[in-house]
Amino acid sequence: MSNGQDKKPAQPRPGPRGQGGKKPPLPRYKRGPFTYLIIGLVLLSGWMMLQQLRGDDEIRWDEFISYVENEHIRSAELGETEIRGKFKPGIVGRDEKVLKTFTVNYNREAMGERVEEMLRQSGAEVTWAEQRIWLIMLIQWVLPLLILVGIFYFLFARNLRSGAGGMLMSFGRSRHRLQDKDRVKVTFEDVAGVEEAKEEVAEIIEFLKNPKKFQRLGGRIPRGVLLIGPPGCGKTLLAKAIAGQADVPFFSISGSDFVEMFVGVGASRVRDLFKQAKENSPCIIFLDEVDAIGRKRGAGYVGGGHDEREQTLNAILVEMDGFDTNDQVIVIAATNRADILDHALTRPGRFDRQITVPLPDLKGRVDILKVHAKKVKLATDADLGRLARGTPMFTGADLAAIINEAALAATMADKDFVETDDLEEARDKVRWGRAQKSRVIDEYDKKITAYHEAGHAFIQSVLKEADPLHKVSIIPRGPYGGATFALPEKDRMHYTKRYCMALLQVCFGGRIAEEIFCDDISSGAQSDIQQATHIAKQMILTWGMSDELGLISYGPDAGLKDMMYVMPGEKEYSEKTAETIDKEIKRITDEAYKKAKELIESNKDKLERIAKALLKYETLDADDVEVILKGGELDKPTVSDLLAAEQAKDEQPNPEQEDLS
Repeated sequence: MSNGQDKKPAQPRPGPRGQGGKKPPLPRYKRGPFTYLIIGLVLLSGWMMLQQLRGDDEIRWDEFISYVENEHIRSAELGETEIRGKFKPGIVGRDEKVLKTFTVNYNREAMGERVEEMLRQSGAEVTWAEQRIWLIMLIQWVLPLLILVGIFYFLFARNLRSGAGGMLMSFGRSRHRLQDKDRVKVTFEDVAGVEEAKEEVAEIIEFLKNPKKFQRLGGRIPRGVLLIGPPGCGKTLLAKAIAGQADVPFFSISGSDFVEMFVGVGASRVRDLFKQAKENSPCIIFLDEVDAIGRKRGAGYVGGGHDEREQTLNAILVEMDGFDTNDQVIVIAATNRADILDHALTRPGRFDRQITVPLPDLKGRVDILKVHAKKVKLATDADLGRLARGTPMFTGADLAAIINEAALAATMADKDFVETDDLEEARDKVRWGRAQKSRVIDEYDKKITAYHEAGHAFIQSVLKEADPLHKVSIIPRGPYGGATFALPEKDRMHYTKRYCMALLQVCFGGRIAEEIFCDDISSGAQSDIQQATHIAKQMILTWGMSDELGLISYGPDAGLKDMMYVMPGEKEYSEKTAETIDKEIKRITDEAYKKAKELIESNKDKLERIAKALLKYETLDADDVEVILKGGELDKPTVSDLLAAEQAKDEQPNPEQEDLS
């Protein structure tokens, strides 16, 4: 049965007026401080323009006396500081413009009576204006002052009242993202593949729900939890699930968000974050990528004792020491570089609970695929267990990407369900890249690729110590001209010497097939040689699989390297030992190469049949290779047959279009 849901009836798309023909509401825009600044500047500019427009008819005092003596003024109103009036019709000014009104400044107390007498003698109508000096003062002084005060309030005062030191000092505020308990929807049902980690954090959830239960016996809950694991394994998802399971707010911030170009900003943001967390307790603080600020202190790491990163780390240490036993604040940090963290950060009392979030095993990958498969419609033949076997060393993020890519591929193919072929193609796409089916390949290059991959596939099939063959393809993917896929039966906790030697033989199978059948070698074995060299070095230097060197580790000591005792490039062994190591690596690789060559030379006919089948079909699965090794013939359409069928399908006329015509 498919675990997808039935299709819902298609809903009509709303028109431009929304559902039901109603006009959608206009979007509401929030006005920021700069909006009010622009409004204030516009008002001030308008007021100044009005003042200028008012001053267009202003005249000088000597001009006013001349107009009075020549009896050109018809009426005048004497105010506190200015005289307003009208001219008689037909009066022309100095710029040959017909004058209608005028304004002139004067002192009412000193000149009021004399000006009134002069105007009356010239035949003008004289009136006295009411005393409105307060209105003049309001327009000239109070209004600009109010505009400036308003600008200052909206730009600075609101930020000052928020306690962050104003807009310029807002750098000191924490840049965390807060998700309250109503928005945190992730629970343990959404987390799979890390069952041990979920069990370890169960007591933290219980503490956030019922702190008195732990206080009864005097126990102290861990103040900090450090999640350690490779990228994409679900550390952030697990932290969110803890918050969702405990139903508490979730403060999330990255380690790089603390450090700025200003000195002291990181420490200020730390204090602000912990202050807000205590005010919203019980809650969880999640510090992602804590190694950005939690590196070991010292000149060899951060460049001095007064480094900004070191001050931020010191602030975190002090804040975590300041927790009371009643403070229901749990700090969860995540990193994939636990080896470089400062020891003061990981000591008991701070991040005293370290939880490893490893790569998921086979059962974990199946569970993760089931979680993500709930969101898509799977076909009845979709085998998630088989897909999980074919994805060793995949993270939870990789598995989520596989399900998503498969759903997209099925959608583009107009399928009703996500089928096994879609899942297989999505897995290959995530690991190796998109298949370049339209890429034009030279026939000679295609032949070399076919024999190269046939060499890998043959060795993979006949060696019992190697992982079983899954499929082999000569369709280019990413930088690779072809690929041979294995399908491990289980997750390996240990690598035996026989298994490692089998891996080396599989690596060399492609180059040997080129030598024997193509009478030449190519650069296609580059990645194979690199992988074989890495395996051989691990066998000699780390795993003690050399009789000549014995049970001694010659690999770099990570602990000493972090303590700066070993300089980069410095060897911890003598030149004579280095020469012996080189000889042993050469001996192991030559031994694997010799065994693989003997195996291929004794089965040339079988390998050649696999290569010819690859040239004909381009992709073979494990069953096809088994049929070929047993001497059988494949009965399936070739690539040319599939292309011809697809072309005929496209050229076939549509009956509906014929009826319409």
